[in-house]
Amino acid sequence: MLSGDGEHAPLWADAVRGLAHRVLGPVAESVRFAARDGQGRDYAYEAKGGTLTVAATDGVSASVALHHYLRRHCGMSVGWDTVLPLRLTSLPGAPLHQGSARVQEGYYFNFCTFSYTMPYWDWADWEREIDWMALHGITMPLAITGHEAALHAAYSLLGLDDHQIRRFLGGPGYLPFQFMGCLDDFAGPLPASWIDGHRELGARILERERAFGMTPVLPAFTGHVPREVAATARAGRRQWQGFETWVLDPADPLYERIGAEIARAQIKLFGTDHLYAADPFIEMIPIDADPAYPGAVAAATLAGLRAADPDAVWLMQAWPFSYQREFWTEDRVTAFLDAIPHDQMLVADLWAEYDPLWGHFEEFSGKPWLWCALLNFGGRTDPAADLHGVPVAIDAALAAKSPPTGLGLSMEATRNNPVFFELVADQIWNRVPDLGAWLDAFVTQRYGGRSTAELRAAWQGLLDTVYDTRSLPILPQAFEGVITAVPSYERGPAELRADVAGVLWYRPEALAAAWERMIEVAERDPDLAAGPLGHDLVEAGIAYMARVADRFCLDAVESAGSPALVARFLKVFEDLDRMLACRPEYTFQHWEDKALSWAAEPAGREVLLDNARRIITVWGTADSPLLDDYAARHWAGLVGGYYRDRWELWARGLDRALAGEPGAEAELRERLRERAEAFLREGAARVETGDLVAESRQLLTAYAGAFGADSEAEGER
Repeated sequence: MLSGDGEHAPLWADAVRGLAHRVLGPVAESVRFAARDGQGRDYAYEAKGGTLTVAATDGVSASVALHHYLRRHCGMSVGWDTVLPLRLTSLPGAPLHQGSARVQEGYYFNFCTFSYTMPYWDWADWEREIDWMALHGITMPLAITGHEAALHAAYSLLGLDDHQIRRFLGGPGYLPFQFMGCLDDFAGPLPASWIDGHRELGARILERERAFGMTPVLPAFTGHVPREVAATARAGRRQWQGFETWVLDPADPLYERIGAEIARAQIKLFGTDHLYAADPFIEMIPIDADPAYPGAVAAATLAGLRAADPDAVWLMQAWPFSYQREFWTEDRVTAFLDAIPHDQMLVADLWAEYDPLWGHFEEFSGKPWLWCALLNFGGRTDPAADLHGVPVAIDAALAAKSPPTGLGLSMEATRNNPVFFELVADQIWNRVPDLGAWLDAFVTQRYGGRSTAELRAAWQGLLDTVYDTRSLPILPQAFEGVITAVPSYERGPAELRADVAGVLWYRPEALAAAWERMIEVAERDPDLAAGPLGHDLVEAGIAYMARVADRFCLDAVESAGSPALVARFLKVFEDLDRMLACRPEYTFQHWEDKALSWAAEPAGREVLLDNARRIITVWGTADSPLLDDYAARHWAGLVGGYYRDRWELWARGLDRALAGEPGAEAELRERLRERAEAFLREGAARVETGDLVAESRQLLTAYAGAFGADSEAEGER
């Protein structure tokens, strides 16, 4: 029999008790926690007489145990969209159950996540997220909130003034890219009030993560310096997506000095768990072609870190080895990794669900490594994933000669495709030998056991369509519908037809049937739509309507710009916009309002507005196509406003473009640039919130037959 909450309660007990109260409400008083001896991560629980007792080696394991109990014995899970506290009035009995983690660590986040999902979060948002992390076995989260305060302190010691530093840091929405060394002095300057507010928020986040026993990963110096520093040092210029930055030569003593100053400032502000993330080559070829140069950068990076923290371990994302593999040959990667002691580096195989690198580089030359699932780029909202491939890929990695020390979620944005990320997170603790059985349980628990048969059938339909991508890369350049794409006349009818077919590998009727099953359940049980079912209704609706828009655009082109077919195409934007407006998180206004919640002065307000509007549309400048619409959000206000307006501009010149009139493309680009500039100045019109279930039904009814007779040919691989 287990016993808990004695006079020697574990250090993590208060954190997990707080989580239990937020998840369970008053019934949390019937949960007891106790310490459990062990070298790894494990737990045991049992429930008798209305009391649940959990014994665990650490706070995260205790949280996983609580979640396992809720899922298995209460038929309820806690996801990003779950309405809390759960509707439980008592705790059912459960026999003794024990669990052990398959891997030591659960890694979480990507630098980009902090721009595409949570740049404007407050403590309430973070508290909810950290609870999710603990319940899902996350032990090693990337933690970069407030790092700008450490940079400000370090560069102040190096002689830069406040204005120079805040200009170098740039806009708050772009800080993660600044920390990676991709850009500086862009979309800013950083508001002074932002630094103080986020120093406090960052410290609070770290305090809570550590209370659960997590070991957060803090950012580190990448060699990227302000121009004022570069002017008096050995430094070189480099380019990323049209942005120019300066990077120090690792042979310059200033490299190690600045790295140490930043680490010391950060430790003073936030403490340390001795884990530091730095990516000196993220999407940028080293400025020196000498094969020994990457190793010199590694040595200088570690020297700076270890001058401040002798126990420092460098976590590096392996993304450059995939993104620029023409440079990062096997010999170069091996030489770079071999230059670093095994106990001083941890490698994150960032896109392992699609492009695993561990098999190419002999499990990273013996370095400890993390198997990570990326899937989402930029927070794109068009749902897609290969669920079938995930368990197989993870099992293969864990069977390797040098298996990963952890599994991770490295998405560029959260709050999308929850089924995919829940599937990966579950495998930190449990193997998934049967995807169908896992999905059935996921559905039951996601909706609290309500309308299980109908919702399982709906999800089987999703598994057979959007969640069966197999070999298709979910990359912006390979998987993009016309709604969020930049209009152009350069793709002719044949090329457009190929593009449309490339993102529709299934019968659209099967997707429509899955969506309809969800709508039917929501019509009978409207309360479900307030939680995860509402999110799933919108995702299914986006998936279907995005393909409708693709088809209608093709029809308009192949009809030589028929006014009726162009009008039909543009109406898709208006109709979809109304459905999206029913969920706040699918509105542009929600994003902009979150940004403005940090405004403390007029100048800062303008910077925040600009950043919120810019990063999800043009990304950089309105005249640069390099990252235009990279974030591709199906959000109300964007779909029915900005995106529709762009396609209407396209439609106005379509007949001239099809007739081969010279200058049509150039004129369109100029009109699109003007529209982008207007959006940056004015944003989107506010949208009225309607009834999600009713809007979903109207949308499906209006477009159920959109694919007509041709749909039998769709979906053939």
